[in-house]
Amino acid sequence: MTSFDSSPTLTAWRALLAVAVVFVMLATTGWTAVRHQQSAAPREIALAAWARDRIAGHSLPDTDAPAYRLAHFFATLTAGQQVALADKYPLVVGNLNGVPVTLRYRANRHALALATTAEQQRAHDVGLSPDGRHQALLRLERFRSLLAGDRQILAFDPSGRGHAAEVFGDLDRARRVSVVVPGVDTSLLTMERTGRKKNTAPVGMAQSLYAAERAVAGSRTAVIAWADYTAPAGIGMDAALGRLAAEGAVRLNSLVGSLPGTSSVSLFCHSYGSVLCGVAARELPSRVSDIAVAGSPGMRADSAAGLHTRARVWAMRDGDDWIEDVPNMAVGGLGHGADPVEPGFGARIVSASGAVGHSGYFEPGTTSLSNFAAIGVGAYDSVSCSSADHACHRDISGEPGA
Repeated sequence: MTSFDSSPTLTAWRALLAVAVVFVMLATTGWTAVRHQQSAAPREIALAAWARDRIAGHSLPDTDAPAYRLAHFFATLTAGQQVALADKYPLVVGNLNGVPVTLRYRANRHALALATTAEQQRAHDVGLSPDGRHQALLRLERFRSLLAGDRQILAFDPSGRGHAAEVFGDLDRARRVSVVVPGVDTSLLTMERTGRKKNTAPVGMAQSLYAAERAVAGSRTAVIAWADYTAPAGIGMDAALGRLAAEGAVRLNSLVGSLPGTSSVSLFCHSYGSVLCGVAARELPSRVSDIAVAGSPGMRADSAAGLHTRARVWAMRDGDDWIEDVPNMAVGGLGHGADPVEPGFGARIVSASGAVGHSGYFEPGTTSLSNFAAIGVGAYDSVSCSSADHACHRDISGEPGA
């Protein structure tokens, strides 16, 4: 006898519900949210000039070359030549995987200084509309913030809604590296917040995770706030499809494959970021030991085994997270598939106790954050399983940290 849960009638109703959700999103947000795009001209000009330039009689490498080739090219340069390229082409060198990270930090500080000057001039342009001036002032504030102190900016591109990534800790010396992969509405303007919402933005998430990891394992860890992909803007069609996740997955895999040293890497993927991590999983470098998702709408796979990765897959969801009400369907490319916290998916289900709704998984003092930190440093015996999965420690042993 066919059970009600798997009956064709219920499946059809779920499909109709998924389609209805999509139409609601279309009615309220449109195919895409309105974006105030900025000109990409500075980066395009820099890339074109790079392609024509030479150093020490040799052509510069293609910017889309594999990271190992770029690393080899920069290794053949003197320190002076490296600095000269970083200062001449900051928007190029600062975003090249394979370039020494300290050189990328230097290049991106230079790029931010130039962007700050340009945005300051733009903010005083009398020809701008009030909304345009407001956007310019917001961008100016963000650029100044990223320039403050000795922040380690691993990637920076002010084009369009903007991309960036920031490092906490010493990437060159870290034994364990964690990458925070955020979700919808991630951009230059939203990558950090202040006040009570600080830990709901990528930079705050990473800072919180870094502090929690150091409390467990000392200083041999590093955390990357990775806002370096084009995320969906609003809960619209882009959020229901996998196109942006697929594009972001290529960028994520390139980053991970280019990280210095031999550190183990863990991915912490929130909301739509978990869709991206699911798409990236098949091609992830072997150094990725763990993929942990929180508030996931699905990973575009029917099961953890369907991700085709050797990395351990962990999942959590807070009881008050609205994502639970989003249908876990995949109909004609819409939706992201099975729920990772369902036991049948096969992920290791861990406690999210203390988390606050959809965006509160990185709050200090929560079990969700302490679980992330334990996973990030390899202290697996310290992970608190969910009541739905008492066996989340199966076939795994704890490590003393990194």
